[in-house]
Amino acid sequence: CRVLGEKRFPVALCGSGFVLSIPVFYDTVFFLLIPLARSFYRRVRKNYILCLMAICAGAMITHTMVPPTPGPLAIAGNLGIDLGQMMLIGLFVGVLIFPFGLAGSYLIDWYMPNPKIHFPANETGDDPENPSTGEQQQLEQREKQLPSLGWAMLPVTLPVLLIACASFVNMLSRPAGPDAVLPVWLTLLKTVGGKEIAMMLAAATAMFVCVRQKIASADEMRKDIETALLDAGLIILITAAGGAFGTMLKEAGIGGTIEAMFQSESGVAGVSVLVAAFCVASVLKLSLGSSTTAMLTASSIIGAMGLTSETLGFNLAYLGLVIASGSLVTSWMNDSGFWLTSRMGGLSETDTLKSVTVLHIIVGCSGFVIILILSQLLPLTNFGK
Repeated sequence: CRVLGEKRFPVALCGSGFVLSIPVFYDTVFFLLIPLARSFYRRVRKNYILCLMAICAGAMITHTMVPPTPGPLAIAGNLGIDLGQMMLIGLFVGVLIFPFGLAGSYLIDWYMPNPKIHFPANETGDDPENPSTGEQQQLEQREKQLPSLGWAMLPVTLPVLLIACASFVNMLSRPAGPDAVLPVWLTLLKTVGGKEIAMMLAAATAMFVCVRQKIASADEMRKDIETALLDAGLIILITAAGGAFGTMLKEAGIGGTIEAMFQSESGVAGVSVLVAAFCVASVLKLSLGSSTTAMLTASSIIGAMGLTSETLGFNLAYLGLVIASGSLVTSWMNDSGFWLTSRMGGLSETDTLKSVTVLHIIVGCSGFVIILILSQLLPLTNFGK
């Protein structure tokens, strides 16, 4: 934000949401960045909706497109996509969607210039729109505890780099066969680059940064870890249920039936599969409300077809990303993110429908169109081979 300046503050917020949402959930990113949007509004008294939508746009793109967040991670597992490829192609597609998400934020700010904002009261009872002297001092003290950019980015970039390195090692060792003996350092890199170990190291790094900056005491750290483990338990259950559902579909032979629906004389019609996958994920998101659950279920259904890059005519990662795009369409009352944005953002239900729901449609549909074009112009069928 300091680099881009006040005039391009929405771009900075969108970029921050884009980067931070790679390893963590959308909700967490929103909690981290919403205080910045409020502070900006207190200073300039305009463009609050623009800043709010910029945060949402950046966070929702990588939350659904780029591992190691649970949704795209499960898609890669259910469809048999190399994790490194899913990450790299997801980042590439996400960067292309980024301008559309930002443009959608400006569009919403244009037709909602003066929404009614009701900031929730904080724990001290102070008015968030007009902070008291005590609250201002607390904010200043909190800012002094913040780590430098390098330390702040380390827990975010570490798992991405480790997983990417492990994927690169797999790509190098593929021609030698599965029984090839790798040097010790490559074997070690491949091991720490596994998604479980990489995320565990990232969590440990985040805790180290908290201790180093004296942000939380030992007792507060313990409580935070307990809360995180409770939230993670639900995610593990949903992921396990999605994997079990996909295995049941494969064992039942449903994949062949689904595949026959898209069969043509030249083979499987790849574009038709993309359209079907997008529609399935969109309907699931509309009915279930959760992007992660929609991605898990849709990828289990499509994964039962046993598709490969060769049968589709383009990289299998595009199929996974089109499911991710479908999971963004749309957000309404059964979506926890909808209520988070409404309550923490200070918007009424009607204004949230006019803003957040529309933004989800813009980002999801633009992602679908971009992936459809890339699958034909840049198929990447031999990527990583």
